[in-house]
Amino acid sequence: MTEAPHIFHNPRCSKSRQTLELLQQKGIEPEIIRYLETPPTEQELLHILDLLGCQPRDIMRTKEPEYREQALDNENLSSEALVEAMVRTPKLIERPIVVANGKAVIGRPPENVLTIIE
Repeated sequence: MTEAPHIFHNPRCSKSRQTLELLQQKGIEPEIIRYLETPPTEQELLHILDLLGCQPRDIMRTKEPEYREQALDNENLSSEALVEAMVRTPKLIERPIVVANGKAVIGRPPENVLTIIE
């Protein structure tokens, strides 16, 4: 590995804690980004989406009240509008996301991270 992996982490989320623990069990100390406190910029989120090979809606937490409150279920919203919503309201971003070795994966289940670190 050339640089330490990054984990977009919410310590209150069990899957996020399990993913971090799995990385640490493998001897990897990732850079922990508490994305609720330090949300990614639009550019960072677009880069993550590119690495994931996903569209913005694919990584949105659609069951969060903020999703409905901001009418983000409107199919006519552009990708740019969805990214802006996630930057403005990072609680909407699925977690955890691990970036390593020029790849990214959502740690649901936590074992997904093994595909990009081994």
